[in-house]
Amino acid sequence: MPRQGMRLPSPALAIALLALFVTFGGTVYAAGQRAKLDGRAIRVKSLPGNRLKPGSVAANRLSPAALAMLGATQASGPVTGAEVDELSLGQVPEAAHAESADSALSAIEAETALSALNAIEASKVNGHEAGCLPGTEAFAGACWQASASETALSAPAAAASCAAQGGTLPEALQLAAFAQRPGVTLDKGDEWSSEMASYTSPGIFSVVTVSAPAEVASTASTNARKFRCVIPLLR
Repeated sequence: MPRQGMRLPSPALAIALLALFVTFGGTVYAAGQRAKLDGRAIRVKSLPGNRLKPGSVAANRLSPAALAMLGATQASGPVTGAEVDELSLGQVPEAAHAESADSALSAIEAETALSALNAIEASKVNGHEAGCLPGTEAFAGACWQASASETALSAPAAAASCAAQGGTLPEALQLAAFAQRPGVTLDKGDEWSSEMASYTSPGIFSVVTVSAPAEVASTASTNARKFRCVIPLLR
């Protein structure tokens, strides 16, 4: 009498079950192999950005628009000094003011130097003629006539003549010093100075004179003597 229990599968059923197992096993194996995918296997726009791991995509795999958007996103956060391109920054207002002030100071200094140079070379100072006229020599801060007058006059007349030329008679000691300069020769007689030696009464007084070689004396103001005038540098 045959044994009661589980019936053994027929050979055909066993072969079918084995084939089914092999089929599913291969699919699982293939799925496991396909779990490692590179960027070329991913369809465009098939993955959202929040599914990507930071640093998993190289920059050369991103489009320029994506890089620009990424830069704008990063700029919204804190920016360090190392990330700032100095050439892209404008001038700070305070720096511009400081540069302007420095330029203004330089302009003032340059103008002052130029004015000083012009003052030395100019023929006029504040509208006045500067320098010595022909026939005069610079001495003691003024222009002295190189030779005595052709005409001898009284002391008051000599003083009036010099005043008409914009000058005065020289002081006695200065005239004596001027006579020591090379090429300067006093008149054979004595020349008038601007100093009064004595006073007696109206119209009667004596004036200091200087004669070669720089000898100081005095004579009556009514006598006729030659003279030379001292003209200021500015006229």
